[in-house]
Amino acid sequence: MKHNILKFPCMIAVFYFGMNVSAQETPRDSSSREQKIEEVVVIGYGTAKKRDLTGSIVKVSGAEINDKPASNPVNSLQGKVAGLSIVNSGQPGSQADVRIRGTVTINQTQPVYIVDGVFANNIDFLNPADIESMEILKDPSSLAIFGNRGANGAIIVTTKRGRSGRTSVTLTSSLGVKSLDNRPDLADGDLFRTLFNEDLAYQGLQPYDFSLFNGNTNWIDEIAQKGGIINQHNVTISNGSEKNRVSFSFGYHDEDGSIKYEKYQRLTFKFNDDLKISDRLRAGIGLNGSYSKLPQLRSFGSALNATPVVTPRNMTAGEFYGYYNSLPQQIGGPQIGNPLAAIEATQYTQLNRDIQFNPNAYLEFDFLRNFTFRSNYFVNYRSNYGRGYSPIFDIYIPETNTIAPYSGQLLTSVNQFERRNLVFQQSQLLTYKNEFGKHDVTALLGFETTDDNLTGMNGSVRSSLSGPLGQIPNDPRFWYLGTDYGDTNTRSVNSEQSRLRTASYLGRVLYNYDSKYLLNASLRYDGSSALAAGKKFDWFWSVGAGWEVSREEFLRENPVINYLKLKGSYGDLGNQYVPYNYFAYPPYVPGATGVFGDSVYPALSFAWRPGLGIGWEHVKSYEFGFESQLFDRKLSFDATYYNKETYDLLNLVEGNPNFFLNSGAIQAKGFEFTAGWKDNVTDDFTWYANANLTTTKTKVLETRGEGYIGYYGPAIYQVGTPIGAFYGYDVEGIFQSYAEILGSPASTIGDVAPGDFKYRDVNGDGKITPDDRTVIGDPTPDFTYGFTLGADYKGFFVDADFYGVYGNEVFRTWGNGSSFAPFNYRAERADRWTGPGTSNWEPRSYTASGYNRENSSYMIEDGSFFRIRNVQLGYNFNKNLIAGLSLEALKVYVNVQNLKTWDNVNGFTPEAGGSATSFGINGAGYPNPRIATFGINATF
Repeated sequence: MKHNILKFPCMIAVFYFGMNVSAQETPRDSSSREQKIEEVVVIGYGTAKKRDLTGSIVKVSGAEINDKPASNPVNSLQGKVAGLSIVNSGQPGSQADVRIRGTVTINQTQPVYIVDGVFANNIDFLNPADIESMEILKDPSSLAIFGNRGANGAIIVTTKRGRSGRTSVTLTSSLGVKSLDNRPDLADGDLFRTLFNEDLAYQGLQPYDFSLFNGNTNWIDEIAQKGGIINQHNVTISNGSEKNRVSFSFGYHDEDGSIKYEKYQRLTFKFNDDLKISDRLRAGIGLNGSYSKLPQLRSFGSALNATPVVTPRNMTAGEFYGYYNSLPQQIGGPQIGNPLAAIEATQYTQLNRDIQFNPNAYLEFDFLRNFTFRSNYFVNYRSNYGRGYSPIFDIYIPETNTIAPYSGQLLTSVNQFERRNLVFQQSQLLTYKNEFGKHDVTALLGFETTDDNLTGMNGSVRSSLSGPLGQIPNDPRFWYLGTDYGDTNTRSVNSEQSRLRTASYLGRVLYNYDSKYLLNASLRYDGSSALAAGKKFDWFWSVGAGWEVSREEFLRENPVINYLKLKGSYGDLGNQYVPYNYFAYPPYVPGATGVFGDSVYPALSFAWRPGLGIGWEHVKSYEFGFESQLFDRKLSFDATYYNKETYDLLNLVEGNPNFFLNSGAIQAKGFEFTAGWKDNVTDDFTWYANANLTTTKTKVLETRGEGYIGYYGPAIYQVGTPIGAFYGYDVEGIFQSYAEILGSPASTIGDVAPGDFKYRDVNGDGKITPDDRTVIGDPTPDFTYGFTLGADYKGFFVDADFYGVYGNEVFRTWGNGSSFAPFNYRAERADRWTGPGTSNWEPRSYTASGYNRENSSYMIEDGSFFRIRNVQLGYNFNKNLIAGLSLEALKVYVNVQNLKTWDNVNGFTPEAGGSATSFGINGAGYPNPRIATFGINATF
């Protein structure tokens, strides 16, 4: 496919060389560029000056995300950091697909999160207003200290704590309204009737009589929530003295989804108390947590597939007759229910909750002048539970003028589940700091353990037509497995339990000589209970070096180059993540049965073959680049080349039974560019421009053996191809006549007629066979970019974020005629082939043959897009104006998120996350809505 989308925005992005807003201060940040170099950043198990580091760590101020309308703080990082890819879902409470420097492992793509020292797999329990800063760690020099957690990168979150001084109260409040930007283009009623009858004609069948079905319904409009509301309200109280600093915050988030009756609500709280017991002894406790009412998640899938010829409700004289209409029984009715009926009749019948509770404590003391010992203790408790109800209701069948149960369901049922995860983590850290002569040394030794316990239960029960109590009522009081209305013969319960323990020894040295020559080295010895005996422990390490060239005499007084640092690092990181925790001890599951005489004996078999030799994945990674500031520090420009190669991949091989092995290798490499310009034109006027650009290329270096090919839906896993590459036939056009078919390679995969696809004979053997399938797309973009423009004048400010990707493909799985069921068509099918010369891309309307339904480049769409990600305008009141209101600060603003997206994908969004081997798939998706917000921040 040619990528012809939005060349002008791409040229803008290249012009800015991909500058990084998150690494730069906003115009409302009074610190200078020199202070940015000297600023302290959070690294693994400590802090350090950015100037002393040899790796790639990007610090994002909490101010960048505090007032954005997002339930998960990581969503607001999209487009702000080079090397950080974020695919957001607009569904409330959802987790973004986050990747740092590409995809380099099969079982896990997400980075590790560290929240105030606690490891986490997600940060959806955090209130964005509570965040002080977020550090994104990308290179081996920064990540090796995390050993078994660092393979996919790390995001360190530091929350706000109390400060010395007067008591302060901060209130933030915002109200937003959602609307849809893009939506799929579907056939209307008239086009559907035309295409469907053409399909029947090609099959030699009579036209369908649509006299009972003359509707023209857009099912997306029917089930979409119009004007969904998002509310965010937070209060923070802090007080501090030289001896004691306390902070407390409380937040409330309320959000409507883009589909009717989706509702997400969350309460968050945070408490910190830092106590200075003496000049050498400090202690502290903290607590953060959340309580969430999770939405009853819906999908637009049925709205895309349902035929548009049916009116949703059975109406008489303009009034709802009491029943919803069924779809035509011969046209999708048995496969697809009325989408509106499914939404409205089951509204609020699934009650899911999520609770997180994360206490922590530390004790820290100094001794022997240069030593500090810190003892940390963390608990991460999460409980996800819920119960739901499946009602029965009737639907009108127009063909027979009768009433029938929806989807043939005759019995009500109840489901119930609970999943608890309790993690205990402790770390003991000894730090040595000293400066002597021109030498500066910071050394760290540590010991850490984690104990991760998971328990879960789920079950269901149905009612009985012969039961004395009848159906289970549509009342939450009875939605339990033990309900008296349930038929005990249908009650089923399943449970799960697992435990994962790790133990680690770690060390790090940060050294610089004369503030010019830098050396960072880390070493970690990790052990995991998940791996096989004899393979549980392994070493991980890194070394990085830097040279601050601008401190040399030949550059010290240079009028152009104010700061220049060359840097590079190499390391070996680890990964242990797999679906199971006990490779060597698989559980038993029901197997085949044997019959002896009149008795049946059940058999048991292993769930998987014992993984007696399973060990660690290793990620060998290196980078080199430079950081610079030019022209009186107005311009900053950084560039980095990175290369990551993962070996001994932990592979699940499907068989009888399944088994695991270490095999395969994946590579991800590319460049990162960041730059920024800030200019104080006058004392009252400041403007800035920042941006970033990242290139990424992935490649499968090894698989499970020579010639092995793994298939993951439309994606392939094969040596020499990008990870997740799409695989299928290459469409060269449409056969216009039988003469053209006779003059082309013969097909062995199905009968061909004029109006069908012409597939390319890839191997040149004169016929079309499965061997002609080839790579038809790469879901990883050639480059991603983001840039920000902003200005500040006498308290008035404006900033705008832009984001885009270029050079990737997405695979469309809907609207292709890829099902025997008569689903609705994409609007593009109006340009179908109807005779010689009418089309050379859209095939004829004919679904009886599977030939046109093969995975092919017809399903490939250009995934490049450009988005106005965020625009904010506001005013920071002058302190003199608000002094009489007892206010320290007051800010009002309007914010528009996802203002506009330009793309070439027929769907709600051009973005699609997924697994390591199956992502970038367009199932039409869930909207990333436009959100217009008004907000106010006040500090007393």
